[in-house]
Parts: sequence; C-alpha cells; structure tokens
Amino acid sequence: MRKRIIMIVLGMVAFAAMPAQQLLAASAETSAGGKIGQLKCHTIPGTGTNLLLHSTVDVKCTFTSTAGETEHYKGETGIGLGIDLHVKREAEFVYIVTAADFRKGSYKMAGKYGGAGASLTLGRGGGGGALIGGGDGSVSLQPLGVTATKGWGVQGGLTYLFLEADRVADR
Repeated sequence: MRKRIIMIVLGMVAFAAMPAQQLLAASAETSAGGKIGQLKCHTIPGTGTNLLLHSTVDVKCTFTSTAGETEHYKGETGIGLGIDLHVKREAEFVYIVTAADFRKGSYKMAGKYGGAGASLTLGRGGGGGALIGGGDGSVSLQPLGVTATKGWGVQGGLTYLFLEADRVADR
C-alpha cells in the first residue's frame, strides 16, 4: 500500500512539473476554433474556506493571447462536492484557450466552468482537472488543466471556476 501511494505521488509530481503547453499542445490543435492563448490563474492566500465537502478560494487570472496581449480576470474556484483537506495551500493552474477569435477587451473567458479535478500536495505537489462551460459558448478551456501546489493535503471531486473581468487590473 505504501509503495502504491509513493508511486501515485511521484506520478502527480512529474505531471505537475511538465510544462503545460507541452502537455496540451496536441489537444489544442484538434478542438473547434484555433488556439488563441493561455489562461493562468493563482489562488489568493487567506481567502479560502474549507468545509471538508465544499471549499472555495479566490483567484486572479491572466489570459495571454498568442500575440502577447493580456486580459485579467478575478473570481473563485473550489470543490463543490468532494474532499478538500489542505493546510496552507497555494495553487497555480494553467489552461490552453481555444476560440474562433480574440479581441482584446471582449473578456470572452468570463463565465462559469464546471468539471472534476484532483491534487495531492506534500510540500510541493500537483494535480489536474477538466472543466467545461464558459460565457457565450465560443470559448473552450482545453479539457486538461495542470495544477502546481504548495502546502500539505489532498483534494478531489467536482470542481468549478467562476471568472469575471478584472477591468481595474487592465488599466
């Protein structure tokens, strides 16, 4: 049993250590629309609520288009139903974004996303997740997101991400 847990931890750490674009490049070419950029989010320390079966934490996100233009988003992410047992957790996650087009200031990533995810953190760790949804349906976050974490704990279940435009950060 102990050997199996060690193998799972090593696999998750190796998964988290791989560059997100390397992991997601193949799937970005096959989805509807073209790859228009990358959405990178980080949790805001001290904003989390953990109720064992439900957890939430505020996030700040930056979308960077393939042309180098950026838009900022704020919101929250968490486990809607599952388990979240973490101590002093910090996380950063990345999704490749596909859409028919990108126009700076349109804030196409704003919306609600839902799916499943899991992570394991022992000092440093990682995880992955799959989210679908969004605002107007013309934007897709690639099915696989990569998460890098710091702290201690385990998390898994039905996850969500809610994003809204952070126009103040874009000034």
